[in-house]
Amino acid sequence: MTNLEIIRSTYEGKTSEENGKNLANHVADNISWTEARGFPYAGTYVGLASIVKNVFSRLGSEWINYKFTPEDYVANEDRVVAYGTYSGTYKTTGKYFEARVAHLWKLKDGKIISFEQFVDSQPVNDSIN
Repeated sequence: MTNLEIIRSTYEGKTSEENGKNLANHVADNISWTEARGFPYAGTYVGLASIVKNVFSRLGSEWINYKFTPEDYVANEDRVVAYGTYSGTYKTTGKYFEARVAHLWKLKDGKIISFEQFVDSQPVNDSIN
């Protein structure tokens, strides 16, 4: 698989579970995952277990239909950028949001070594409050 195909597989599976399995199959053991400053889950997490605990488990338990809808991708050697829109409804407040976002992925030898999120966090935070 090309680097672009690897990243596309983490977004474009038939289910979020399939996307998660594809991600797990392609991450390096010491992947570094950075959620943007100002985002509810801001921070850098190392390793898949830490990412699942601090990001994906929270997204799954705190939101209804939280998702990233990719608009397009830009690939250049060991880097892939996916950009599009986040959306979802925060369970506690019942507030829906949409926010523009870009994800920068870095790969080495067919493994994802890092992820960095760039997002307009204000609509997300507004839905929480």
